[in-house]
Amino acid sequence: MSRVQPRALVRAPSPLLAEGIVTHIDRSPVDVDVAREQFSAYCAVVEAAGWQLREVEPAPDHPDSVFVEDTVVVCDDLAVLTRCGDDRRRGELVGVERALAGLGMELARIEAPATLDGGDVLQVGTTVYVGRSGRTNSEGIRQLGRLLHPRGRTVVPVRLGAVLHLKSAATALPDGTMLVRSDHWAAGALPHPRVVVEEAGCHVVPLGGDEVLISAAAPRTAAELADLGFVPRVVDISEFEKLEGCVTCLSVLLPGTG
Repeated sequence: MSRVQPRALVRAPSPLLAEGIVTHIDRSPVDVDVAREQFSAYCAVVEAAGWQLREVEPAPDHPDSVFVEDTVVVCDDLAVLTRCGDDRRRGELVGVERALAGLGMELARIEAPATLDGGDVLQVGTTVYVGRSGRTNSEGIRQLGRLLHPRGRTVVPVRLGAVLHLKSAATALPDGTMLVRSDHWAAGALPHPRVVVEEAGCHVVPLGGDEVLISAAAPRTAAELADLGFVPRVVDISEFEKLEGCVTCLSVLLPGTG
């Protein structure tokens, strides 16, 4: 395969964003206009880091459609379309499938009775940790394992506590270190944990090299990462955090091959 510029799949917020699903937190008012501004700023940071944006067609009738991460798991040139655990979100996949097909990626699909949300999938090297959550069931984990095994990946199920997704509790730095909250189960359930005190400090997106995307709600963690030699790229996503979103939810990074 020839190398091409890496791409980031994103999707603009729905006008109904404020009606998005909340599960483990209390609902609070969401300002959709501010959310749009924050989304644009998020995209600008991702693009500045060298990622070519690929916008999925809008899904105005789906309040949670901006959280594109939940709809697909990408491994090399394979895009696995998920089957969201909340059936209200399954209509979001139509536009995502069209976008990925247009990029020439190989497509596979999680089939009923399986459920799988992309937010439950954390890839670290050749290991793929998958949260057994309220949105992802055991059959979803099994199907993903069968699809990724030929690509040299090992799927490791992780049973979750009272948290929406695996990536709500833990993500990985470029060196494979896991960022987890001290009061989360993940502090003892995942290898190489680095405990952080801020909720949003659990969430980073490696952008390439030493750059990591992190929420403005985690200034202490960002400072700690800078002290360790990483380059934090800070974004304000407060309106999305009111809906249990984090920096990982708003994009899917695609491999730089084509």
